[in-house]
Amino acid sequence: MTVRLLVVDDEEDFLRSIVMRIELRGIAAHGVTSGGAALEYLKANPDAIDVVLLDIKMPGMDGIEALRQIKSCCPSIEVIVVTGHASQEFSHLGRELGAFDYLIKPIRLDAILERIDAASRHRRGSAPG
Repeated sequence: MTVRLLVVDDEEDFLRSIVMRIELRGIAAHGVTSGGAALEYLKANPDAIDVVLLDIKMPGMDGIEALRQIKSCCPSIEVIVVTGHASQEFSHLGRELGAFDYLIKPIRLDAILERIDAASRHRRGSAPG
């Protein structure tokens, strides 16, 4: 089963690069540049995504609010929170709100792929988080 990923990051160059690199590894990836766009996409395509890779620091709706709303509308989707700003507070709050994992930029692609795979397996109920 192909994993279906939504990448949410306001840094457009990073977004294009990571989507392309992930797709080359056989994961169906779609990218959006804001929390609001992520929610619109998920509401319009409720069964199209397994895992969301979500940046925390974004203008407008930040990643924490986006996480809160994603888990409210689509609770079975696993969310991996990504930030360039390490913080115990964000890590704790993210997990409290239902994030599957918390990664700190810069992140090696193999580490991202490993967590995406783990989140997808967890969503399907075949592996612990």
